[in-house]
Formats: sequence, C-alpha cells, structure tokens
Amino acid sequence: MADTSGLTAQSRRDLLSMMILIRTYEEAILREYHADKSPGFDIGAGLVPGEMHLSAGQEPVAAGIGAHLREGDALTATHRPHHVAIAHGVDLRRMTAEIFGREDGLGRGRGGHMHLFDPDRHFSCSGIIAEGLPPALGQAFALRRAGTDGVAVAVTGEGAANQGAFHESLNLAALWKLPVVFVVEDNDWGISVPRSASTSVPSNAARAAAYGIPGVRVEDNAVEAVHAAVGAAVARARAGEGPSLIEVHTLRLWGHFEGDAQGYRPDLEGAPGRDPIPTYVAALVADGVLTEADVALIRTGAAERVEDAIAFAKASPVPSPDDALKYVFTEGIPA
Repeated sequence: MADTSGLTAQSRRDLLSMMILIRTYEEAILREYHADKSPGFDIGAGLVPGEMHLSAGQEPVAAGIGAHLREGDALTATHRPHHVAIAHGVDLRRMTAEIFGREDGLGRGRGGHMHLFDPDRHFSCSGIIAEGLPPALGQAFALRRAGTDGVAVAVTGEGAANQGAFHESLNLAALWKLPVVFVVEDNDWGISVPRSASTSVPSNAARAAAYGIPGVRVEDNAVEAVHAAVGAAVARARAGEGPSLIEVHTLRLWGHFEGDAQGYRPDLEGAPGRDPIPTYVAALVADGVLTEADVALIRTGAAERVEDAIAFAKASPVPSPDDALKYVFTEGIPA
C-alpha cells in the first residue's frame, strides 16, 4: 500500500502509536472493570462500579483529531470519551484515578468515566447526548475573543446528530463563523438502534449544507483519511473561515457498555476483521515505515504507560464519605 496522504513516515508512526496506546488502555480498563464482577456480572460491584463505555475500534477518530490540536485548543467528547481524551493529552494517571473513583482523579473521584474534566487541556465530556456541542461553541467563542487562533473540536455520535443541540450548535457556529470543528462518530449503532432506523439521511455530513458550511464523510475508519479531513477543517477554523462538519464511519468492536451482549448486531461476527489497528500495522509494514519489531516496541511502551496509570489509580485513596458535600454547590441545602 503506497502512501498517498502526504504524511511523513514519522507522522504515520505517530498515528499508529496513538492508536495502540488507546487500545492498550481500553484493554486494561476492560480487564480491571471485569476483574471483580464474576462469577455473575454485577454492574454495581467491584473497584470500578457502574456503566463503562469503551472505544475499541474507534481509535482512528481520536488519533486523526489529536494530531492537529495543540496547547490551548479545546475538545469536548461523549459518554465514550477515553480515546479522544488520551489523544488530546489528558493526564493518563489522573484520568485513570477518576475512572476508579479516587481522590487523585481529575474530579477527585466524584465524576467517574463519563464525566472527565481537565481544565489544563480544555477537555470535557458528559453522559448527556449531544451535550458537548454547545460548550464547544462557548470555548470557540472565548478563543476568538482572546485573539488567538485556537480551535474547539466537538466529538459526538451519529445518534446525537438527531438532537436539537446538534442543529442549534451548527446554526450558531455558522452564523458567527466560530472556530469549531464538529466530528460525528458513526459506529452504526445508537445503543441497539441501527442508524437506518433513526436517521433520515445516509450521511450526517450532508446536513452541513443546511448551515452553509463544509461537510465531509470519511469512510472505512481510515486514520489517514480522518487526519486529512480534520487537518483541512482545523486549518479553516484557525484562518477565521468558520466551522466544518466531519462524519467518520467508524467501528464499535465491543458493546455499547460492558455487559452488553450485543444480540441485536448482525454485523458482529465480521467486526474483528475490520479492526483498524492490524489493518494499519500491515499497511505501514508493507510500506517499509515500520518493522514488526518496531511495532512490538510501540506496544511495550504503551503497556508500560498504561500499567503505570493503573497502579497510580489503585494507590490513590478512596474519597471519605465525610467529604461527600465537598466540591459541590450546597447553598440552601438544610444542615
């Protein structure tokens, strides 16, 4: 496979390294999440209780976005946030401690994995569908008012593209020519609902025309194509030319949440064959960009970083019940 993307060999290696780091992290979280939930799965049990939404298969989106963002840029994400958080440089140790509900976490263990906030990286996410789009507009507006060429990126899902907040955000961003890039992760499923049963258009990128902004759909979960599309949109935003909409046809390898048996998915049997990481490894090896030994070293380095973050989280103290009302608004609550 010849490289026709214009990317340097180092840039291609960096994209793969980020994808492998993300997958290694998600595999470790998967391991820790299920470690003490057997023999019968109990979603409320264990070191990491509650729902868990992992992003295996969607790494190309995160890697392609993260390659173009820099210090001061903002990123908002969905309830499935780990991959884009990692790609945006959110501290791995503190993020993991937050997922484990520990005091050294980004939110002192109060938010958990769907509510990761890192002011240092201008990163946030939420379990509310389409919630990240309006805050991204606010961040883009603030960046412009500050006189910078910073950009905000709002990552959301294809199901969220049917929410009012999505359309309101695109309209206002276009009207004010805000430096924001909207990225829709189309993994074909809104929980258990196929996009064909929920969305009236074959591509959400087509909706960009209604707001007078560029719309691009990236097929095949191809990281270099994502990189190219996001690069063009970020450059447009930095130049003061306004927002863009990108939809990436990506892949959810695992369930909507951990514990989801996915009996509704007729495509599940063939999903592993579309895994973007071995596909990209094969392409880079074939192009002479990497050897199998190089890939092994990347995997080893990723594992070391991830296991360090897991150990940090486990060593962090659990919040005291006596501190339950700390760091929250309590005015007017009876003593």
